[in-house]
Amino acid sequence: MTTRRDFLQTSLLAAGALALPGAVRAASAQARGKVVSTWDFGVEANQAAWKVVAGGGSALDAVEAGARWAEGDLCNSTVGRCGNPDRDGVLTLDASIMDGDGRCGAVAALQDIAHPVSVARRVMEKTPHVMLVGEGAQQFAVEQGFAKEKLLTPEAEKAWREWLKTAKYQPQINAERAKLPGNKENHDTLGMLALDASGKLAGACTTSGMAWKMHGRVGDSPIVGAGLYVDNDIGAATASGVGEEMIRNAASFLVVELMRQGRSPEDACREAIDRVVRKRPQASKTLQVCFLALNKHGEVGAFALHKGFVYAVCDAAKQDALLESRSVYATEQK
Repeated sequence: MTTRRDFLQTSLLAAGALALPGAVRAASAQARGKVVSTWDFGVEANQAAWKVVAGGGSALDAVEAGARWAEGDLCNSTVGRCGNPDRDGVLTLDASIMDGDGRCGAVAALQDIAHPVSVARRVMEKTPHVMLVGEGAQQFAVEQGFAKEKLLTPEAEKAWREWLKTAKYQPQINAERAKLPGNKENHDTLGMLALDASGKLAGACTTSGMAWKMHGRVGDSPIVGAGLYVDNDIGAATASGVGEEMIRNAASFLVVELMRQGRSPEDACREAIDRVVRKRPQASKTLQVCFLALNKHGEVGAFALHKGFVYAVCDAAKQDALLESRSVYATEQK
């Protein structure tokens, strides 16, 4: 039987928990939170996101902060303002963001707006739609207060003009390490997943897409279920590599559904990779596909077609860990 004294003690404990000082709440967030993202630049993107999680903020705010860092502070030829243009010399940006409750937003083929991930969030929160594209996406961004600015850098324009000499379009496996003129970092999307102190998940994906793509081409990054998928009940997944393969397989959704069936994050990523290989065995030898997953318990897993995919993990214990995923093909194709 619960006595009056027991009831008062329980009530006081509960009240004390609600009145925790900010530092204690932040410590709790650090103990439970986790941020993961694709590629080596994910380490710094994670730091931007981790500040939000460690301060008790939401996973949604965290992934937006991490993606914004990549879009603005990172100068990378596949993400944000330093991205390489398409074959017509036009820089277009794609992004998506998704909360674990199913809300999501995306923009594709967006020009002259520095932070597509934030525009994607506005699409999610301010419109009845999920995706806006091209001129319509830009018009909406301007209406929402985003400034138009020229994003194509002199370096990216120079790389494009160099590419025009041959105009050869051939995506390279892990091209950021291939050191090929005009092809450096050809398909390194930033995909980010976060788990906050309340146990909620969110994800974001941002990219300038493949260099020298056809004008109007859209990859997997802004397509919910392909480049990104999040479900609070199960986990989250994101992808990098040749986006057409992710679209063909509804890949990130597939990874989450495989986790729903009981697979670990790594096993789910491996099964999704195996499906790409089974469907297109010859093509799989010449392109890169990578998956990264985080389940609701904070467990992380990744898998790739080819060696060289790295991902960053940030939590209270590992604030700058960079790990290499396992792969189907142990060595890169030469």
